[in-house]
Amino acid sequence: FTGGEDGLQDVPRRAMFGVIDLGNNYVMYFTVFALTAFGFFAIHRIVNSPFGQVLRAIRDNEPRAISLGLRANRYKLLVFILSASLAGLAGAIKAVAFQVVTLNDLTWVTSGEALLICILGGMQTLLGPIAGAVLIVSMSHYLASYAEWVLMIQGLVFVVVVLSFRKGLVGEFYAWLERRSLRAAGKELP
Repeated sequence: FTGGEDGLQDVPRRAMFGVIDLGNNYVMYFTVFALTAFGFFAIHRIVNSPFGQVLRAIRDNEPRAISLGLRANRYKLLVFILSASLAGLAGAIKAVAFQVVTLNDLTWVTSGEALLICILGGMQTLLGPIAGAVLIVSMSHYLASYAEWVLMIQGLVFVVVVLSFRKGLVGEFYAWLERRSLRAAGKELP
């Protein structure tokens, strides 16, 4: 039923909600774009809401948040469900877009690559994972002729970024913008 080691092959592109014909590549492109934009909008709204502030408080100091009466385990469960929903949406989009799901999508390497992307781009930023993904995917694409060296070069880039840019590429860029605006306002730097 699942195709064994070959995975799910020939995933059909049926009409979404019986209306949107995903068989047309242009319609598929704009549907994926709209769903991705929805995902980013949802993340932005969650992070910048009172719920997001509670999550930040739990992340920064969970015992203090609990002492303030917040039910940290319930909030963590809810945010886990939300993140799993977005991950499921992304997986469904990938399956329909590429029309195949392989076992390579389910290995620990995929999770490690996602973590690498977030660390390189910058944790706790919305644009960080995008920058990290562009960097990693571009490196994989342009260094494909050096197949055995790709992981070593990516590892070297990872080490350089972690040592040089503690907040990731986007996080350091935001910090630089903040320092620049403080200097322009004539305030002291921390």
